[in-house]
Amino acid sequence: MEKLILSTLSLPILKQWVNLNEYGIADYDWLNVEAISLSETEQQELQRLRLRLLNHRTLLMNEATIWARGIYPLLLLAEQGNIEAWAGVAMRATYPQFEIEGIADGVLGKCVSGFIETPYLIVVEAKRGLEAQNPVYQLYGQLLVAAHLNWENNPEEPQEIFGCYTIADSWSFIRAEVNGMMADRPSMQIESSRQYAEQYDAETIAKILKGIVSKYVNPASN
Repeated sequence: MEKLILSTLSLPILKQWVNLNEYGIADYDWLNVEAISLSETEQQELQRLRLRLLNHRTLLMNEATIWARGIYPLLLLAEQGNIEAWAGVAMRATYPQFEIEGIADGVLGKCVSGFIETPYLIVVEAKRGLEAQNPVYQLYGQLLVAAHLNWENNPEEPQEIFGCYTIADSWSFIRAEVNGMMADRPSMQIESSRQYAEQYDAETIAKILKGIVSKYVNPASN
């Protein structure tokens, strides 16, 4: 069985094992945040986040600093019930023809007994320097892992799963549907958002995150 490592994934590697169908960037329904509201406390926290970023050159910050100052605080704002934001989550899944594993930079998911049982949104923070890899294909791999983990708890297809990758304070969201968990070549359909700059779009980012989480807090209403 082939072993795939998330941090080294590329488009050619993924296409060897997965049928990919990318629909491109558009204003999909899941990005419509008009009906989502933020509390006064949440709005105040977003204002503080924006001010912290506006007064610094985010492109010159290292990944750990940007994560602490801008990315993780927004994930925390999206927490509801037992759906929590975690960082540095080990993930692994076994499909019929390949095993895929690695570390997710961030996860919003259902926490049970002190660990993430069901991941709903995966975050990849783009790395810089010589070790840098395209974050898009790493995220695709992590969505494959998350979809399989969710399928193990709820064996329905397709499995809907969300993700985003961040470059400095810029967020790009992805929605995926994964079919064929027991097939030799699973299929993955992908929808992508435009980029959102946290300095200017923090409220929209927060609402997208809250909208995704609400699908799992109140599944009967979706």
